[in-house]
Amino acid sequence: MSDNEKAKVGFKQKAKHEFVEFVVIAAYLAIFFCALVTYTMLLLKKYDVDNDVLNYSFALINALVIGKVILIGEMLHVGRGYEKRPLYQSILLKSLIFAALVLVFHILEEFVKRLIKGEPSGTVMHGLHWTDMVARALVIFCAFVPLFGFRELRRVLGEEKLHALLMGRGVVEGAKSPAGN
Repeated sequence: MSDNEKAKVGFKQKAKHEFVEFVVIAAYLAIFFCALVTYTMLLLKKYDVDNDVLNYSFALINALVIGKVILIGEMLHVGRGYEKRPLYQSILLKSLIFAALVLVFHILEEFVKRLIKGEPSGTVMHGLHWTDMVARALVIFCAFVPLFGFRELRRVLGEEKLHALLMGRGVVEGAKSPAGN
């Protein structure tokens, strides 16, 4: 096989791997965001406030966009410096950093929306509802903790061991149990 053919195979494998990563992240976030939309709709219905079912489509779009933001951030090695710390610190710090990154992208999105509407660029920061932004960042952070928990476990254990632990009987061959059995 020539170097050119190897490069094509390598590119195809990498593209497939990235696509699977994207689908897994987006699916996780979509489930989380749709559950949040359902909760919000039920809560608002309790107080006789009409809420739009279209919110599910916004939740799915947000899951796709945030999934791509995560992959771009990882490609740029965002948070990689924290991987030498204890696992819980790495998980929490990456969750915090990526939640902040999503917040920055959301502010940028609002900026572009307002420019498209013809509003002056100086009014963007004034028009943002900061309490909503902080609440959104908190929800995103809470969604990211389990996501980055699994991603960090996969990084530390390796994909095969994590898969064996999750899909097997919870025991990896050759590993000793904490009880010493």
